[in-house]
Amino acid sequence: MELDAKICYCFHVTRRKLVNFVRQSKPKVASQLSECGGAGTGCGWCIPFLKQIHAQAEADLEILTPEEYGRRRAEYIQAGKGKPPPGATPLPEEHNAGASE
Repeated sequence: MELDAKICYCFHVTRRKLVNFVRQSKPKVASQLSECGGAGTGCGWCIPFLKQIHAQAEADLEILTPEEYGRRRAEYIQAGKGKPPPGATPLPEEHNAGASE
């Protein structure tokens, strides 16, 4: 995943910001990445990816395009596993349409 790709859609936190936070702050546990712009404290979708970033600052996240990452997040939210806060990146259009049916 590219460095400028959003990891936390709820609070618009990029991979670059998280990787730099890990390098500079050296958090002891992955949950401390929430101190980086609130990452992981919204819907919860990005928590597994935050754990990967914490485990290795140079982590090669699962090879996903930003579009695939967004689609998987939409499926996660529509399955009732998380609720984005106000102001979060909206779900892709095709997933928004399916939510109202």
